[in-house]
Amino acid sequence: MKQKNYSYLLVSLQYIFMAILLYLNGNYLLQIVPLGIFIVGFIIGIYAIYNNQLHNFNIISEIKDGASLVTHGMYKYIRHPMYFSVILMMFGVIIYNINIRNIVIYLLLVLVVILKAKKEELLWNQTSSQYSAYKEKTKMIIPFIL
Repeated sequence: MKQKNYSYLLVSLQYIFMAILLYLNGNYLLQIVPLGIFIVGFIIGIYAIYNNQLHNFNIISEIKDGASLVTHGMYKYIRHPMYFSVILMMFGVIIYNINIRNIVIYLLLVLVVILKAKKEELLWNQTSSQYSAYKEKTKMIIPFIL
């Protein structure tokens, strides 16, 4: 599969799984803990976008021409704070109604996000001599854990 097609497939799957979880669990807004977790994830995503330079930001796992490695703010602790944001927001959504269906869809979403992160890291390794040193100092998606 061509590189860009693979990236578009992963993005499509990510949004499909997110849409399904939001559709199936629309009432998560009515409970404080799920809503709180969702909001924390959303704030982390906004902060990550703020730390990233807009010319770097890309919805697909491709590195834009002229992009530079960001290592400050959230990126000082994790290499993929936007993916962490998605994982956290959707965790808030599924804890509203924990069942096998939600857990399976959530785990598929997490798998897609990890595949996107791995693809991005492969590309950064090819384009930046600084990336391997950055990778050694930071966690991939979950601060201080993974």
